[in-house]
Amino acid sequence: MRCDSHVHFVGPADRHPQAGDRTYQADVATLKQLEIVSAPRAIRRFVIVQPSFYGTDNSVLLEGLAALAGRGRGVAVVNADATSARVLSGYAGQGVRGLRINLYSPIGDRSPLALRFEAIAGLARELGWHIEVIAPIRMLADNFALLATSRVPVVIDHYGLHAGFQPDHPEGHALLSLLAMPHVWIKLSAPYRVSADPLATKPDPIWLAAILEAASERCVWGSDWPHTPPHDQHVGGAVVSPYRNLRYEILVDDFIAATGSAELAERILSDNPARLYGFE
Repeated sequence: MRCDSHVHFVGPADRHPQAGDRTYQADVATLKQLEIVSAPRAIRRFVIVQPSFYGTDNSVLLEGLAALAGRGRGVAVVNADATSARVLSGYAGQGVRGLRINLYSPIGDRSPLALRFEAIAGLARELGWHIEVIAPIRMLADNFALLATSRVPVVIDHYGLHAGFQPDHPEGHALLSLLAMPHVWIKLSAPYRVSADPLATKPDPIWLAAILEAASERCVWGSDWPHTPPHDQHVGGAVVSPYRNLRYEILVDDFIAATGSAELAERILSDNPARLYGFE
């Protein structure tokens, strides 16, 4: 069964208030809306990732997992010092399989990756979860040793946010070296986040080829639905900023075409996420 390994859900603001320090107001984005656009490409499984504007309030994520009834998995954000083992066990029972560190969005904790990683690594290890990292490629390269020696699986978001760098740059070598390690995975998601075109739907062919050569068995695909706006279009927390105007099926089709192999694309869409997230 095909899986979209990177989506966000957003509830009504009156029931699920967003963080006070947010840089824009995210509009409602529901499972029903997602299933309407994903159904034509036979995508039935989804991994809900906690967005920055909800901080450590994972209630929308958990509601989404309940609605998916086994077809969903979650990647949560927690305060390691204030989240009990009982709460985390409850999260696991509801389908959470990872903890996220966000060093890309303009709000949230800005402490160094090493400190944040160390704070949650023990939790992830005890639960058999992974740590998902969204950070620019230079930051990933600067923390190579930390990620390379991790005792829990690491999942790197959005092509490693490689914008401005090529695979033959030192930073590119570092990312590809990480991907060659058996505990490191990568999400082939949101090509527009690594392109000068904010509506790009096609992966960078040079980067895609390099990533697939390094770790095709540890790649998963994600849409990044509902395609939150570029940072330079955030106009304040009181204003609802429109999502990027992208067609879901084009994102899927362009990814499959870019791999050059329908068989490989299906493994990335189906088999790989089943292993990473523990789907049956």
